[in-house]
Amino acid sequence: MSLSSASMTDLVQQAFTQTRGRLTPQAPLGPRTWFRVGGAAEWLYQPADAEDLASVMQHLSPELPVTALGACSNVIIRDGGLDGIVIRLARGFSDITVEEDGLVVGSACLDATVAEYAAQAGLAGLEFLAGIPGSIGGAVRMNAGAYGSDIATVLDWAEIITRDGSLIRLDAGALKFGYRRSGLPEGALVIRARLRGTPDKQADISARIAEIRAARELSQPVRARTGGSTFRNPDPDISLHKAWKLIDAAGCRGLKRGDAQVSEKHCNFLINLGQASAADLEGLGDEVRHRVAQQSGVQLHWEIKRIGKAEGPSA
Repeated sequence: MSLSSASMTDLVQQAFTQTRGRLTPQAPLGPRTWFRVGGAAEWLYQPADAEDLASVMQHLSPELPVTALGACSNVIIRDGGLDGIVIRLARGFSDITVEEDGLVVGSACLDATVAEYAAQAGLAGLEFLAGIPGSIGGAVRMNAGAYGSDIATVLDWAEIITRDGSLIRLDAGALKFGYRRSGLPEGALVIRARLRGTPDKQADISARIAEIRAARELSQPVRARTGGSTFRNPDPDISLHKAWKLIDAAGCRGLKRGDAQVSEKHCNFLINLGQASAADLEGLGDEVRHRVAQQSGVQLHWEIKRIGKAEGPSA
């Protein structure tokens, strides 16, 4: 049973009485996403710091739906927006501390920024982050990886705040990483993580980062409105082909729906040509999945997260 608007407002006001963060009603989310699509957040909360977030979570009614957003690089927010509280970690979660054999980084730090800090500190092993759009919180949640490495390979621990406001530190084993997934508790938010590095020459590390960026520029539509890889690669026991190859073989390269298009440069990327809606992008993705299944028998699974309501009261 859904909450009435008045009940929702009362519960929100009770939970946020003491917050030092920013709470905005009906906040547009589309401009914050890499795709530039999506509706509004019923309430957008940007906590001041971890203590502020924990305090609010402790006072937040279990009835209130909560959604965490990071850099919004790998998400389609549907056109009807998001009910309840949308939490976006920003300034108070972007510190980076350099240690002898690693970095402690806030969850709002961009992956590429962390790669640069590691290079300046002469710590190798984190170069792959330069090829991943998004922030560390999202990278931990989905075990982001590219160019031969992933978060599971380099993470020592992550600190999280749970739905009830508890602050917990989990080591890599407790996170039960798999391919593009983790075992983070439901409703938990990553607030910071420790990533291991290996001492190396700054120049060599920077050169490897430059190679990754050049390779990405050549192969991916990095200057388009996109959201990273759309579908996970199939398990090897299902298909030895990567997702892009299956999509290409099914004749989907360049396929369009409205202003949404399968990238001609890398067909595991969807792009917004300018006026696409979230429904256009999601519908195009589902059409790609259908065509691939018909052509090869392989069911592709979304890597991009799709959240929120379809537009309109009858949806």
